Amino acid sequence: MKLKYDFKNPELLELALTQSGADAVHNNERLEFVGDRVLGLSVATLLYDMFPAEHEGELARRHAMLVSTDTLARVATELGLDKKIHHGHMTAGRMKHICANAMEAVFGAIFIDGGFEVARKIIVDIWRDLAAADVVAPKDAKTALQEYVQKHAAGALPEYEYLAQTGASHKPTFNVRVTAMGQSADGCGTSKKTASIAAADALLKKLAI
Repeated sequence: MKLKYDFKNPELLELALTQSGADAVHNNERLEFVGDRVLGLSVATLLYDMFPAEHEGELARRHAMLVSTDTLARVATELGLDKKIHHGHMTAGRMKHICANAMEAVFGAIFIDGGFEVARKIIVDIWRDLAAADVVAPKDAKTALQEYVQKHAAGALPEYEYLAQTGASHKPTFNVRVTAMGQSADGCGTSKKTASIAAADALLKKLAI
């Protein structure tokens, strides 16, 4: 896979690939903020066109999966961006988040450099096949976990605990722990909702669904 865009201002791409751990001042956080919105709207309109018979909840579950950290990191890796990111010393587990953030920042950079329609077409070109891969709308991890626990633990429910908030005040990271069937898992995200979904997804994997 190749990113089909030539930057008029190559410095924007360089900035998009610079993580705050490598440069505390000149980094991709602002471009990531923009790219997140560009990606979200582009994928939302793609799903609206592709699945005319689905209601909001089904579209929302597809959207959540398609703009998730896992999906973004996979696309970034397939584009070879993971080898071009400037970052500080990080663990392997953190690298997935760095790749996902850089992918959003690249879309923000394309938007700034070429406009929304250009960015939208590039995103749609990449995401159309990803969206088509699931014929049935996926359940979000919280719903899937709840159904599993209710079925296998006599109607019990998962318990979510909101842990300490981290990160800058203008861009906080929420941390959540979910416990069910004697096991726990943590998740983080840019909102309590996304952090809860990440935690539920991690616990589902532990329970070997």
